[in-house]
Amino acid sequence: MPSAEPSRAAPASPFAVRLRAWLASLWPAPVRIDAAERWRAAAGAALGILATGLVGHGLAGDGPGLPWLVAPLGASAVLVFGVPSSPLAQPWSVVGGNTLSALVGIACALCIPDPALAGALAVGLAIAVMLAMRCLHPPGGASALLAVLAHTADWRFALFPVLTNSLVLVACGMLYGRWSGRPYPHRAQRPPPAAPSASAEARSRFTAADLDAALAHYNRVIDVHRDDLQALLAHAEAAAYQRNLGALRCDDIMTREPVAVEFGTPLREAWSLMRQRGIKALPVIDRARRVAGIVTVADFLREADLDTHEGLAGRLRDMLRAIASSHADRPEVVGQIMTRRVRVASDHRPAADLVPLFSEGGHHHIPVIDDERRLVGIITQTDLVRALARAVRPGDTAA
Repeated sequence: MPSAEPSRAAPASPFAVRLRAWLASLWPAPVRIDAAERWRAAAGAALGILATGLVGHGLAGDGPGLPWLVAPLGASAVLVFGVPSSPLAQPWSVVGGNTLSALVGIACALCIPDPALAGALAVGLAIAVMLAMRCLHPPGGASALLAVLAHTADWRFALFPVLTNSLVLVACGMLYGRWSGRPYPHRAQRPPPAAPSASAEARSRFTAADLDAALAHYNRVIDVHRDDLQALLAHAEAAAYQRNLGALRCDDIMTREPVAVEFGTPLREAWSLMRQRGIKALPVIDRARRVAGIVTVADFLREADLDTHEGLAGRLRDMLRAIASSHADRPEVVGQIMTRRVRVASDHRPAADLVPLFSEGGHHHIPVIDDERRLVGIITQTDLVRALARAVRPGDTAA
């Protein structure tokens, strides 16, 4: 009998695929904090509510009257201790959001007999007031609704327990944050520092104005401070930059055994070397091959008075012509025209560190030295661009 073909599962219908994708979208993303941070937040919230309750109970006494602790403070504690960097958890958001919302709820309870309608308007108006007063705080909506559902007609409810509870909870958050190493109120981060010659914003592919434009286009409340978001984007860009460059070091991309000259090398010989090799700079070394300077085409042209174009070629030839006498009023050797202050890089330095030097520092050639400060190579703009191209091209590795 012919063997039966293996059964194949029927392809899923488009509806099933969409359903699975929709269900997957409902699954929350992991909270990317370690166990220590989780316990820090939980313990802080418990201590904060305990302190707030004790203070409230002490102020209220044993007599009947207004409650001494309100339920929305539990949600406020989650924000203050769980996400202390959130704009929704800052002191003015907690105090102003809860108190103003409670006042809105009391007003709705007094003016609107229907509790369903009063509750709906209280929450909506509370959000509008919090946004206008720059104190948006999610538990504020609960404070407004609580005032309606409890049929609160006493304006003192907004002062005690709501305002008092909020102030005590914020004070606990400040003390606990200082003790646990999570400063509260949160101070927004700044983008990572740039090289001394350039600002972080100048190095980044986006500016603060670009971020503001993106936020305006998004047109939604984001639970991250704007400066924190800018810093996170800058750090992410820096991480991607480092990842693309990989572990490239200067000795991975440099030109090895570069042509070099000594202090006493005649100008004519140095110029001939540059012309023959097609290079624009020569490191100047001593007998131990330590870098003493660098001579470039620009140094030759400067000595030939580049600013005056007429007769430049002739002046350059005269400068390179050997002098018969023992005394001369013009330079004869490399050491007399070289640039003495030259930027060098160690052979094990990350290649990414050189990008600002080339892009903003005005450098075109950077000699590379070893641990004994001897010349072992040179990196040009071409070398760096070639390495960058290899680093960002999929499947390529730097040689």
